[in-house]
Amino acid sequence: MSDVSVKRVEEFDSPNGGGFCRARASLGVTSFGMQVEHFPPHFEHFPEHDHAADGQEEVYTALSGSATLHAGDRSYRLEPGVFARVGPGVTRKITTDDDPVRLLAIGATPGKPYSPPAFTEEGAPLPG
Repeated sequence: MSDVSVKRVEEFDSPNGGGFCRARASLGVTSFGMQVEHFPPHFEHFPEHDHAADGQEEVYTALSGSATLHAGDRSYRLEPGVFARVGPGVTRKITTDDDPVRLLAIGATPGKPYSPPAFTEEGAPLPG
């Protein structure tokens, strides 16, 4: 028997109707964090944050649509085919303009075993 998981985005566990899809947990990934997020047009509520405390680096790419990654003092356009890596100490925020976006976010801490946050587990409530 092979060790393969295959699912459509619509099959991922999602506690908020598809806005935050638990790709990592739904596929059984244990070595890095991964989720798919759907943001509507003019979305401004992505929390500005960094990962200085836990050392996690993140990679973002748009699967469909487009968004703007605000990282440090610069902005970058995310669209299909464009990947952005953000280091742990860089403050980041994602916004959208007139288009919705389906965003893939991948994260892990270099050189350390991955420990998933509780809210990323299937069936867990989202924070606050």
